[in-house]
Amino acid sequence: MFLADTAALGLLSQDALRQRDRQVREPHCSFLCTDRPITSFAVYANLWKYDPGFLLAAEQKGFELLQLRGEDPRLASLDTLSGEEIPLHFLLRLNGHVIQVVFLYERSGNYLWHGALRLRAHADRSFAPFKMLDYGRHAGVYDRPQLVLTVLDGLDVQVPHNISRFLSEQRHARFLECRYRDAHNFLQLFPDDSSAAAVDFRRKAKSLLHVAARTLALLDIPFWLSSGTCLGWFRQCGIISYSRDVDVGIFIRDFRWDIVAAFRNAGLSLKHKFGKVEDSLELSFVSDDVKLDIFFFYEDGDIVWNGGTQAKSGKKFKYVFPRFSLCWAELLELKVRVPCETLDYVTANYGASWSVPVKSWDWKSSPSNVQENGAWPPAEWAGLIQVY
Repeated sequence: MFLADTAALGLLSQDALRQRDRQVREPHCSFLCTDRPITSFAVYANLWKYDPGFLLAAEQKGFELLQLRGEDPRLASLDTLSGEEIPLHFLLRLNGHVIQVVFLYERSGNYLWHGALRLRAHADRSFAPFKMLDYGRHAGVYDRPQLVLTVLDGLDVQVPHNISRFLSEQRHARFLECRYRDAHNFLQLFPDDSSAAAVDFRRKAKSLLHVAARTLALLDIPFWLSSGTCLGWFRQCGIISYSRDVDVGIFIRDFRWDIVAAFRNAGLSLKHKFGKVEDSLELSFVSDDVKLDIFFFYEDGDIVWNGGTQAKSGKKFKYVFPRFSLCWAELLELKVRVPCETLDYVTANYGASWSVPVKSWDWKSSPSNVQENGAWPPAEWAGLIQVY
């Protein structure tokens, strides 16, 4: 078990300590006594051994306990739509103070997951100030933190070694589960292609997505699933085998000049570079005959957009999306980001009929959100339209 309370961990930074030196009202409780009636801890669920004696001991100490359980997503799949229930959160109350214990489960993408906190119909809604809880408004995911043992207010407590990183992860931890039931229904209507070519493409696409994620992580560049790759995750919890490429989005503010060199070092070849950082930048790499398209997104008021370029004519195109935030998801045993407002994102790109497969797709006219956007001056083509 380790301390996961955002307020208490915030006090562990040296800057916060110096500011707090003269403000401590209780000298024996400088860290764990925050201004909130809640303290949050997390526990690795695989190390948790459920013991009825624990409940008895807590009761004898005067604690009231609220257990919150939910379905185990690790047992859900396209074939099995629900799993058995597992403990997600424990809330222990004593003298008006609540201890929240968040259960962290290992997922196949090598990350830790906790479930959302959902009260059953008969639950006591006055048990805790639920809106103040650090964890449970949404499901969340984390990289496994390195823990260190320290002494806080006379108690031996484990804390994340890199507190600032953990707190940053906590702020952006929201996780969207794959929609297995909808995907199952979709695949009943439109079965996956099981040909050797389709199986081979899915294998290559998985490998390429993993390489892309590792490369961008080394550069500290956040990305999300875009276009057909996002649609595949949202619609069928997988890769669309006839798409023949992998699509990711990156905000232009996160662009780095060494991105091309990094992908080349990872074994990918640059296929084309269109546009410029100020306008409609687009990169495409290839590995093992599968293309990785990187679309850079520009923020403009209440919309975001990415550009497209037709190499032979110099024509420019623009794809407009409503603003979105980013959530975590899992695809092909990899923790990846997707737009939190996935339905809006997919509908903008593919229209209201996104749930019906379309195998003949023209990137210049088929998307619902495409707009013509002028043309590059011929004198600038050499620098703005580069095909390898």
